[in-house]
Amino acid sequence: MKNFKILFTFILLLLFGFGNAQKVGVVDTNYILNMMPQYKEAEARLNSQIDTWEQELQSMQAEYEKKRSAFENEKVLLVGDQLKLREKEVLDLDKNIKTTTSLRFGKTGEIHQLRANLVEPFQDQIYAAIRTMVQKNGLGIVLDKSNDINVISLEKRYDYTDKVLDILLKGTKEKEKKTNKK
Repeated sequence: MKNFKILFTFILLLLFGFGNAQKVGVVDTNYILNMMPQYKEAEARLNSQIDTWEQELQSMQAEYEKKRSAFENEKVLLVGDQLKLREKEVLDLDKNIKTTTSLRFGKTGEIHQLRANLVEPFQDQIYAAIRTMVQKNGLGIVLDKSNDINVISLEKRYDYTDKVLDILLKGTKEKEKKTNKK
């Protein structure tokens, strides 16, 4: 009788578990982003801005090196206020380079803010498309395999990346049609 109760409880747990099992799907948001032409255009603009900033820093660095070298060579000839003024000029250039680098490329720099502003609208679109896909397919859990989640094996039927991309591209085409009609 005791074994029967244990077996019956085990069977009930199994049935309850299967009845409430959640469907799991996987999506690759990096792939989706790379397939969106608007994202590629925005990313190209961002990379162009980064190139401009890097060139600006390189010319600041070249100016600094030139002035530092000239200061080192003329140091013995300079006296009093001239020495202090030239030394301050070189130190100010160095400080300006470090400040500019930090403001543009630091942890909270402009590049991170621009990238966040670039990606956020596209992520919002992707998440809206994922919500639509989740409702259509009755999924309980969706994993993003582009965010360092190790998916060891994945059957194609559980990869919903293309379905999300279809929803996004369909929405983009509808917006373009409305824009062209106006």
